[in-house]
Amino acid sequence: MKKMLLFLFVGFMLVSLSCTKKSTDTQNDDQKTEWPFEPPSDEPLDAFEMNAKIGRGLNLGNALEATKEGDWGMVIKDEYLKIIADAGFNSIRLPVTWSTRTAKTSPYTIDAKFFERVDHIVQTALGLGLTVILNNHHFDELNENPTANRQWLLKIWEQVAEHYKDYPDNLFFEILNEPHGAFNSNAPLWNEMAAEALRIIRKDNPWRMVVIGPIRWNSIHTLSTLELPQDDRGIIVTFHYYDPFQFTHQGASWVGEHSNQWLGTTWGGSPDERKEVSDAFDAAVQWAQEHNRPLFLGEFGAYEKADMNSRYRWTEFVARTAEKRNISWTYWEFGAGFGVYDRDKGEWRPLLLKALIPS
Repeated sequence: MKKMLLFLFVGFMLVSLSCTKKSTDTQNDDQKTEWPFEPPSDEPLDAFEMNAKIGRGLNLGNALEATKEGDWGMVIKDEYLKIIADAGFNSIRLPVTWSTRTAKTSPYTIDAKFFERVDHIVQTALGLGLTVILNNHHFDELNENPTANRQWLLKIWEQVAEHYKDYPDNLFFEILNEPHGAFNSNAPLWNEMAAEALRIIRKDNPWRMVVIGPIRWNSIHTLSTLELPQDDRGIIVTFHYYDPFQFTHQGASWVGEHSNQWLGTTWGGSPDERKEVSDAFDAAVQWAQEHNRPLFLGEFGAYEKADMNSRYRWTEFVARTAEKRNISWTYWEFGAGFGVYDRDKGEWRPLLLKALIPS
């Protein structure tokens, strides 16, 4: 009798352990597959409210634009994203050169490992409460020959849009950084191509915010050339501002040797200097009001060869000028030649941080 009871007891324990293990395994599987973010909206969003979520942000430049991350001296670390969020920034703009991570012929498949890398950065930023603008950067082939490379652009966005379709609303797409080259003499071609890419994005992302800017490197002075689909109100219009160029790009090697002749150019914030900035932004606001579109200053910054006091004055005035006009912004950039953060020392450059986050 005792043996029978012992046999039944052992059997009961084995069954219990088996059920517990299955339950635990199920929980582990659920934990592995659980998606931590809210799904995207199933109804239209207010573009002005979404633009406000960009607020004050930083570009994570010189990293994913390079053919290999790190080739330009910048690797995006998770700690950088936390440092950015902890400092009070609301967003990041993530410049990505997708064209160097695809096959060179149709269907221009994006490298799966690279997608995983972008996923990690985007998810980490979103998890910290940052809004993310996912950009399409340095597409040189498209700028040189738009017609020949139209399908390349569209296939990139077909893949990116499908890949990120389940991501939350505070992931935005930017179709092309600074259209220039052949587009500069053919604004209608850029408007047509942007609208075509937008239609592809909308198949999987009907209400996601899409950022579009004008020709001539997204110049604030060419907003009047931009024509957008009237029935799509999920668009945020971007422009870049680097005036006066001889100040912001003094000593910048990629501009050319003549940029060394600009070394020593200062920006003192005189009434005339301030008026130049204010007039340009007022003209942009007038255009935006006429077209009922929110404005986003996607890039502005002064290169490290300028003196720090001038950089502070210029950066502070441009940022406040934008904010007073309800223009969101992302400074160029976090930790390279224009950087507000000194990666070698592991600390913010105090004057630049103060210019951007006055508190």
